[in-house]
Amino acid sequence: MAGRGQGADFVEALARGLDVLGCFDAAHPRRSLSDVAAATGLARPTARRLLLTLDELGFVRQVDGGFEPTPRVLSLGMAYIASLGLWDVARPRMEWLVGQTGESSSMAQLDGSDIVYVARVAVPKIIALRVEVGTRFPAPPTSQGKVLLAGLAPADLDAALALPSRSPVLPRRAWDPSALRDELTSVRARGWALADEELAPGVRSVAVPVRDGTGAVRAAMNVTVHAAETSTEQLVDEHLPRLLRAAGEVSADWALWQARPQVEAPAAGP
Repeated sequence: MAGRGQGADFVEALARGLDVLGCFDAAHPRRSLSDVAAATGLARPTARRLLLTLDELGFVRQVDGGFEPTPRVLSLGMAYIASLGLWDVARPRMEWLVGQTGESSSMAQLDGSDIVYVARVAVPKIIALRVEVGTRFPAPPTSQGKVLLAGLAPADLDAALALPSRSPVLPRRAWDPSALRDELTSVRARGWALADEELAPGVRSVAVPVRDGTGAVRAAMNVTVHAAETSTEQLVDEHLPRLLRAAGEVSADWALWQARPQVEAPAAGP
């Protein structure tokens, strides 16, 4: 609750903003303004100002009359990934995949019209783009972005594509909205997406969805290769089956992790 600071240097406004971010969890991934005010103990006008500030900064977004956090919370630290348990679940499968293919693998989630990398196992190869956890790219020209956009409902897809990208990297060429929607229909039907030097020269990748226990697409996992070394046919024929296996195992493991029985034991008395 806000208002509990005692030190002379305690910044109440900052604490209230963190209270707002902290009221979202697995049981409440989206809240209305009234829900946020009630959960944090803040006056409704105060909660509204904080939410709109966080929205402008990119830490939350407005969806269907409510608010939900965005992967930009990663910039505050690794708590976002840890809270999902995603890295602990994905790491052994991604390491297996990299061992089988000899190529780098990453996992990303959607943030508006961008993807944000949340996990990565890399091999020492020189490609045109530097990628690490927290890296942001526009979604349409990436294989992971296509998978994540294809997993959205039509209204959510429209809303995502209407948002401007906050990535410093621009695609090699402008994408056509109609052609993109046609491609997303194909991606949705076949269960994987390809990006062939669309974001940067020499960068070719294939991606598949990672799903939670409800079957919803929560992330995308890829294999990235250098176009001069690996053909599209090899990427699809040899690497894609291994990627599908690894992502399927991550999805199954993640569903089990989310369903684990866990309670917080009360602190022992004096």
